[in-house]
Amino acid sequence: MEQNNYQGALQQPIGSGFNAASTASDVIKGIDLTGKIAIVTGGNAGIGLETTKVLAAAGATVIVPARDLDKARKNLEGIPNVELGVIDFMEPDSIDAFAETFLATGRPLHLLINNAGIMWVPLRRDSRGIESQLATNYLGQFQLTARLWPALKSANGARVVSVSSLGHQMGEFNFEDPNFLHREYQTLQAYGQSKTASNLFALELDNFGKKHHVRAYSLHPGSIHGTELGREASLELFQQMGFLDSQGNLLPEVLASLKTIPQGAATTVWCATSPMLDTFGGVYCEDADIAELSLENNPFENQRGVKPYSQDETNAKKLWKWSEQVTGISYIW
Repeated sequence: MEQNNYQGALQQPIGSGFNAASTASDVIKGIDLTGKIAIVTGGNAGIGLETTKVLAAAGATVIVPARDLDKARKNLEGIPNVELGVIDFMEPDSIDAFAETFLATGRPLHLLINNAGIMWVPLRRDSRGIESQLATNYLGQFQLTARLWPALKSANGARVVSVSSLGHQMGEFNFEDPNFLHREYQTLQAYGQSKTASNLFALELDNFGKKHHVRAYSLHPGSIHGTELGREASLELFQQMGFLDSQGNLLPEVLASLKTIPQGAATTVWCATSPMLDTFGGVYCEDADIAELSLENNPFENQRGVKPYSQDETNAKKLWKWSEQVTGISYIW
């Protein structure tokens, strides 16, 4: 009987030997990616840039689709084995165009790293009326993976890694009003909802994809110092989250808990390359290992783990159907 991770059945650490202090270079040590093709969305900044560097150094050819090509060229200068493309996750047509360009090369796709994301932004909507965090952090993953599916299948051994967040604990997926049309917009709830969706996507994608030797994973990279993700968040929001004091200074205990960018990219790279994950998927990972289920009632009670609602079979199947309806895309298995 094949294993799946419905209801978090596989959510137990497997003794990877790594921890929160491990870096992306640590977890890929000894792994040769020569001849492998990878796509890293958001691969020109933050932990995405570190992911690109480490995969390329291990021999992979890394394609980085970016919205701002000038910025991407500057940030990626001097890194070998890197190609650039254009994508804007708020513009569904650009996702299709990028995928068509890649498929036209006839190459297989061994690693798809769904890293691009936004966080804690004001209410915005894409051209379909989809709330921006949901569009960028989740529906873009669903659409891009679908369009690249032929290349993933042809790799005869591929992984789809979606960067989620502990922030999924801030919100279940609201099937009645996912786009905040009939409720007050709360940016933290919207962020949490988008990351819950990313977890459910990996869960269901793995269930369908394993027969084609495509495995899927979601992960929390950690709270990371030095990225651009929180650039639109207000001072009050950071204070509400308990990150800043009343004067706007980062609390010492918070600073001590933050990961560096190389540490923040470690779990992504581990999910993408570790042989320990060869035989199963659909799991949510943190600190370069599989996470445990988080059963506490309060969000962020212990700053760890994955909520059962984001590993639930009914939720995963319901979200998949909703995503197909919203995007007009059905996967061809």
